[in-house]
Amino acid sequence: MATTVVSNKRYLISGAAIAVVAIAAYGLGRVYPPLGPSAGTVTPADRYVSAQIGDDDVTLGDTAVPELMQTDAFELIIKDPNFRALAASPGFQALAGQPQVMAALLANPKAFAALASNPSAFAGVAKASEALAAASGQSKAHNAQVLATVSGHSAALEALAGHPQALAAIGRNASAFANLASNANAFRDAVASGDSRMASEAAAFGRLANDAAAMKALSGDPQVFSAIAANAAAFKSLSGQPQALAASVKNAAAAARYLQSAGVSNEAIAALNANAFSVLAGQPKALEAVAGHSKAFEALAGHPQAMAAIFANAGLFARYANDSAGLAKFASSAANNARFANSASDFQKLANDGVAMKALSGDPKVFSAINANSAAFAALSSQANLLNPQAIAAIGRNASAFANLSANSAKLSAASQALQAYNAHALAASASAAGKLDASAMKAVLANPHASAAMMANPKAFEAVSRQSAALATLSANSKAFAALAEKPNMAALMANPNFAAALNQSGVASQSRID
Repeated sequence: MATTVVSNKRYLISGAAIAVVAIAAYGLGRVYPPLGPSAGTVTPADRYVSAQIGDDDVTLGDTAVPELMQTDAFELIIKDPNFRALAASPGFQALAGQPQVMAALLANPKAFAALASNPSAFAGVAKASEALAAASGQSKAHNAQVLATVSGHSAALEALAGHPQALAAIGRNASAFANLASNANAFRDAVASGDSRMASEAAAFGRLANDAAAMKALSGDPQVFSAIAANAAAFKSLSGQPQALAASVKNAAAAARYLQSAGVSNEAIAALNANAFSVLAGQPKALEAVAGHSKAFEALAGHPQAMAAIFANAGLFARYANDSAGLAKFASSAANNARFANSASDFQKLANDGVAMKALSGDPKVFSAINANSAAFAALSSQANLLNPQAIAAIGRNASAFANLSANSAKLSAASQALQAYNAHALAASASAAGKLDASAMKAVLANPHASAAMMANPKAFEAVSRQSAALATLSANSKAFAALAEKPNMAALMANPNFAAALNQSGVASQSRID
């Protein structure tokens, strides 16, 4: 195979963006025409074959890296000189070495590119996100309650969110406002009479009373006041930050609209974990498979290390699609296989989990589904711990709705973005009220909710990236390239694969970074 020498002393090159846009026009599963002047047509016989693979390069099994290098999408990368130059830069290699980071930035390319242009802001958001990731279970439970309330009363709560001070006043004393649910005019009459409950924010309630659209929404759903009162502690926990509370409600309402329009129930929306949903939204084929085999995935989700190993080695586990007894035998003896040394304990727990094994034996075709979408699931393997059983169960209860949603990338992405923003705003508001987030950190989160929410899934990795100037510069200078890649789930799956960095190294791309 001819070797292409790339001149890339300057690691940030404008031509790379053009190349990646061209690359993103293709997906996996086909042979590509040449994109660069020196790239030949890729045929199966021409595919790159590494002469030797070092132990340090193989992170998820001794065949995972060479198998990744045999894919058509990877061939496209190493054959095109412009993308090869971008991939060879130290900044890109730093990002590629963090699969969770790569997955997050491909899910939010614009947000991360903008943030990366200001390293100090990036570091500030990363630090704030670490504090939010450590939020108490009570805070997360409260946020789920608020989401559930908004899902059932989105129009009325959005109307209140247009007047943050009034909404916060209601949230601080929700039980006192509960009787306003008695009839459609109760709230209007209370405002008009100068009700003492509204005295602390009289001006805000006055503006709300003069907002015809908002008053119409509240008159149409007076039960919103009893719903808020039923979750009084949850709303009170956010009411110390009126702007964050209002933003939370608006984003929750947006997420609810997208999901409800796809047929997802309010119960399922309330049960969705923002991080889990975001991970699956980045790989629609995986979401479709989860919807179709939810009980089996729910069983696997109880054993995240074993699930991660299965995702990373889909081809090996495909044999158990017709051999559930074989799966049980393997899980019990995984410690005997060096490849699964890190997950052997979790496999043993899976083998001893009668409920989980029954679910898997009842739907062994789940392994065929994983293998049929191996690229997507390999990309999820580094984030398998985010796919909790509760979120998967919620997807299963609305299987057809989520299967349909997986085919609508625009709506799926919009719902995920809105849910992530809700999560960031709500956790920031509750953390601030608890004294765990200072004013500057709060400001950073409110200005970058999507990036903050994504960082919460793996804050230490993003904190490390915040100290790597080359990585931030590469991300900032190639925003269009990353955005184009993000539009193609198959390419995103390749680049979020935990073995992607090792594959780049074995292909010789890394050694090009100092070649003139």
